Amino acid sequence: MTYQEKNKVWFITGTSRGFGRIWAEAALQRGDKVAATARSLESIADFKEKYGDKVLTLELDVTKPDQVKTALTQAFDHFGRLDIVFNNAGYSLVGTIEEGNLEDVRALYETNILGAVSVIQAALPLLRKQGYGHILGTSSNLGHVTVPIIGYYCSSKWAFEAIHESLASEIKPFGIKVTIIEPGAYATEFGSPESLKFSEGLEIYAAFKKKTFDGIKDLERGNPNATPDALFQVVDSENPPLRFFLGSHNLSDVRKAYAERLATWEAWETVSDSAQG
Repeated sequence: MTYQEKNKVWFITGTSRGFGRIWAEAALQRGDKVAATARSLESIADFKEKYGDKVLTLELDVTKPDQVKTALTQAFDHFGRLDIVFNNAGYSLVGTIEEGNLEDVRALYETNILGAVSVIQAALPLLRKQGYGHILGTSSNLGHVTVPIIGYYCSSKWAFEAIHESLASEIKPFGIKVTIIEPGAYATEFGSPESLKFSEGLEIYAAFKKKTFDGIKDLERGNPNATPDALFQVVDSENPPLRFFLGSHNLSDVRKAYAERLATWEAWETVSDSAQG
């Protein structure tokens, strides 16, 4: 029996709501086992009631590296292996670049970037020990393009993408795979107060922000419950992609953004080349 044919054992951060909850439950429903983590055990207590021994619920704040290491070790010891380690925890900071309080920006990066790094660093010795594994990370189409008002969130996803891309090359020799999951706009709880933090506003940006928010409200949002089958095709593949878009609008947006970037670089190519010396 090959690794791809086995029922998987997952370790997922941020399973209290949104994609994390949907994917954890879908994995359990298809017969996989899951170490489901959240900052509050109460928020995921129903998993244990529904799925019994197939699930291990763990309290985890990814900004606490010691807690991350303990949770991963517990999950590995409990199930005997970890096939998939899924960096899913994260949130957004809403506000212009000028409005962003530095403490709020640091806190965002602590969760979205450094929290993910803590999970990776704690997981790798375990995955090397067993000789295989698949690290997944929830990024966004905003890891390639940006929108105003959530620029700091976008920046965290650009960093997230770079870290996981470098990681993929570094750990390939150990038989460990990496896939960055990049959802577009979905009707999840990501817009809820638990998933958003707002910077203190400046009146000078009020009209601009209203126009931006009105545009975001009109976005066509995908059904998050339609995503598990696509995700399972990725994790069950012998050769999973490094990057995987979820949703039908991402590719057109990214094509446009990169076409504009290439056009700008090419327009300035002569000047750029002159600086070579």
